Amino acid sequence: MRSKFLTPAALAFAIFIGAPTVCSAQFTETQKGTGVGALVGAGTGAIVGAAVGHPIVGTLIGAGVGGVGGYAVGSALQNQQNMNYRNEREVLSQQRQIERQRQEIQQLQMEQNTE
Repeated sequence: MRSKFLTPAALAFAIFIGAPTVCSAQFTETQKGTGVGALVGAGTGAIVGAAVGHPIVGTLIGAGVGGVGGYAVGSALQNQQNMNYRNEREVLSQQRQIERQRQEIQQLQMEQNTE
Protein backbone atom coordinates (compact mmCIF):
# COMPACT_ATOMS: atom_id res chain seq x y z
CA MET A 1 0.00 0.00 0.00
CA ARG A 2 2.85 2.37 0.73
CA SER A 3 4.33 2.17 -2.77
CA LYS A 4 0.92 2.96 -4.34
CA PHE A 5 0.69 6.14 -2.30
CA LEU A 6 4.29 7.21 -2.90
CA THR A 7 3.98 7.44 -6.69
CA PRO A 8 0.94 9.77 -6.71
CA ALA A 9 2.51 11.84 -3.95
CA ALA A 10 5.66 12.23 -6.02
CA LEU A 11 3.50 13.17 -9.01
CA ALA A 12 1.63 15.76 -6.96
CA PHE A 13 4.89 17.21 -5.69
CA ALA A 14 6.23 17.48 -9.24
CA ILE A 15 3.03 19.22 -10.33
CA PHE A 16 3.23 21.76 -7.51
CA ILE A 17 6.87 22.45 -8.34
CA GLY A 18 6.25 22.66 -12.10
CA ALA A 19 3.14 24.85 -11.95
CA PRO A 20 4.99 28.17 -11.46
CA THR A 21 7.15 27.44 -14.51
CA VAL A 22 4.09 26.81 -16.64
CA CYS A 23 2.42 29.96 -15.34
CA SER A 24 5.38 32.17 -16.17
CA ALA A 25 4.76 31.75 -19.92
CA GLN A 26 2.51 34.17 -21.78
CA PHE A 27 -0.91 32.68 -21.06
CA THR A 28 -4.16 34.41 -20.21
CA GLU A 29 -5.48 34.16 -16.68
CA THR A 30 -8.18 31.81 -17.92
CA GLN A 31 -5.60 29.49 -19.48
CA LYS A 32 -3.42 29.61 -16.39
CA GLY A 33 -6.37 28.89 -14.11
CA THR A 34 -7.51 25.96 -16.21
CA GLY A 35 -4.02 24.47 -16.42
CA VAL A 36 -3.18 24.88 -12.77
CA GLY A 37 -6.62 23.66 -11.73
CA ALA A 38 -6.25 20.54 -13.86
CA LEU A 39 -2.75 19.88 -12.52
CA VAL A 40 -3.72 20.37 -8.90
CA GLY A 41 -6.89 18.36 -9.41
CA ALA A 42 -4.95 15.54 -11.07
CA GLY A 43 -2.44 15.45 -8.21
CA THR A 44 -5.13 15.52 -5.57
CA GLY A 45 -7.20 12.96 -7.47
CA ALA A 46 -4.17 10.66 -7.75
CA ILE A 47 -3.58 10.82 -4.03
CA VAL A 48 -7.23 10.19 -3.18
CA GLY A 49 -7.48 7.54 -5.87
CA ALA A 50 -4.41 5.75 -4.54
CA ALA A 51 -5.93 5.73 -1.08
CA VAL A 52 -9.01 3.92 -2.37
CA GLY A 53 -7.16 1.70 -4.83
CA HIS A 54 -7.92 3.52 -8.12
CA PRO A 55 -5.19 6.12 -8.74
CA ILE A 56 -5.76 6.50 -12.49
CA VAL A 57 -9.50 7.04 -12.16
CA GLY A 58 -8.85 9.48 -9.31
CA THR A 59 -6.33 11.34 -11.45
CA LEU A 60 -8.72 11.67 -14.38
CA ILE A 61 -11.66 12.75 -12.25
CA GLY A 62 -9.49 15.16 -10.28
CA ALA A 63 -8.07 16.68 -13.47
CA GLY A 64 -11.55 17.23 -14.86
CA VAL A 65 -12.95 18.77 -11.71
CA GLY A 66 -9.82 20.84 -11.15
CA GLY A 67 -9.82 22.05 -14.75
CA VAL A 68 -13.42 23.21 -14.51
CA GLY A 69 -12.80 24.96 -11.20
CA GLY A 70 -9.58 26.50 -12.48
CA TYR A 71 -11.35 27.72 -15.60
CA ALA A 72 -14.02 29.44 -13.50
CA VAL A 73 -11.46 31.17 -11.29
CA GLY A 74 -9.17 32.08 -14.20
CA SER A 75 -12.06 33.45 -16.23
CA ALA A 76 -13.17 35.65 -13.34
CA LEU A 77 -9.62 36.95 -12.91
CA GLN A 78 -9.33 37.63 -16.65
CA ASN A 79 -12.62 39.54 -16.64
CA GLN A 80 -11.41 41.60 -13.68
CA GLN A 81 -8.14 42.40 -15.46
CA ASN A 82 -10.01 43.45 -18.59
CA MET A 83 -12.27 45.72 -16.54
CA ASN A 84 -9.27 47.26 -14.76
CA TYR A 85 -7.58 47.92 -18.11
CA ARG A 86 -10.69 49.64 -19.51
CA ASN A 87 -11.03 51.72 -16.34
CA GLU A 88 -7.39 52.79 -16.50
CA ARG A 89 -7.80 53.87 -20.13
CA GLU A 90 -10.93 55.83 -19.25
CA VAL A 91 -9.20 57.56 -16.33
CA LEU A 92 -6.26 58.54 -18.54
CA SER A 93 -8.63 59.88 -21.18
CA GLN A 94 -10.47 61.94 -18.59
CA GLN A 95 -7.21 63.27 -17.16
CA ARG A 96 -6.14 64.45 -20.64
CA GLN A 97 -9.50 66.10 -21.13
CA ILE A 98 -9.23 67.86 -17.76
CA GLU A 99 -5.75 69.11 -18.64
CA ARG A 100 -6.96 70.47 -22.02
CA GLN A 101 -9.84 72.24 -20.29
CA ARG A 102 -7.49 73.66 -17.68
CA GLN A 103 -5.29 75.06 -20.45
CA GLU A 104 -8.32 76.54 -22.22
CA ILE A 105 -9.42 78.22 -19.00
CA GLN A 106 -5.95 79.69 -18.48
CA GLN A 107 -5.88 80.95 -22.06
CA LEU A 108 -9.32 82.55 -21.68
CA GLN A 109 -8.24 84.18 -18.40
CA MET A 110 -5.13 85.58 -20.05
CA GLU A 111 -7.18 86.94 -22.97
CA GLN A 112 -9.66 88.48 -20.55
CA ASN A 113 -6.85 90.15 -18.56
CA THR A 114 -5.30 91.67 -21.69
CA GLU A 115 -8.59 93.23 -22.83
